Amino acid sequence: MQAHGNSRTHTPHMPHTPRAAGAAEGRGAGEDAHVPGAGGALAPAGAEDRKWERLANGVVRRRLPEWDATVGAVSGDDGALVIDTGSSLREGAGIRTDVAALLGRRVRWVALTHPHFDHVFGTAVFSGAQVYAAVGTAAFLGRHGETLRDDAVAHGLLEDEAAEAADVLPRPHHPVSGQLTLDLGGREVVLVNVGPAHTEHDLAVLVPGDPDVVFCGDLVEESGEPQAGDDAHPARWPAALDRLLALGGEEALYVPGHGAVVDAAFLRAQREELAQRFAGLDA
Repeated sequence: MQAHGNSRTHTPHMPHTPRAAGAAEGRGAGEDAHVPGAGGALAPAGAEDRKWERLANGVVRRRLPEWDATVGAVSGDDGALVIDTGSSLREGAGIRTDVAALLGRRVRWVALTHPHFDHVFGTAVFSGAQVYAAVGTAAFLGRHGETLRDDAVAHGLLEDEAAEAADVLPRPHHPVSGQLTLDLGGREVVLVNVGPAHTEHDLAVLVPGDPDVVFCGDLVEESGEPQAGDDAHPARWPAALDRLLALGGEEALYVPGHGAVVDAAFLRAQREELAQRFAGLDA
């Protein structure tokens, strides 16, 4: 794990490798060692290669290929919320199609957990959706679109795909500076700004239910060590995990930005590891 102390240059982290993503394909939540009792894998008709996991009633997620980035979706009476949008317009279009097939709802809201290319480059395909992100994300994307494009190409995305996604990347409409409750129609989700930590702009999504589900973005990673790039605030990261634990509690399912769904014990262990690694750094 790299730590860059107090550096504040905004260079996205190195996404996880295709090898890690390949290992993820086809694994349902019921097969994840950290998630006792979760639902199994499901796929839209005609999309058997696109495995989603049912985490709770109307709550699904998928580990995407290439960089093993998580995307999630939550269904309400008035539409669906998508959490992160993938690494390209092509991936975003697949997510949009899958969510409509699985949940029977049009995507009306998008929440971005942090502004790295493998989590935001599919956003433009969700035309008409209201986009939420931590405060400062819109300005970041406005300043660093070319950097995100170059980072995507450096990690294997085709140059034309990266350029197209960066050119049309929308700015979030709704900055979240503290905590915001979003009504999906008969169901509420809570968007919480828990950063800076992994980046300057970290957003978590709590979906209350049975069980509660917390989408953590890259504040939590299961398929490899958490990545601390030049835009990370390592000294503040343990406190961000404390906030996630306070949000979800002991019985929640915690959905990492990369890897299998985990439990509270995994978060506590990762929090202690981060605290030890970054001990002595200024916040």
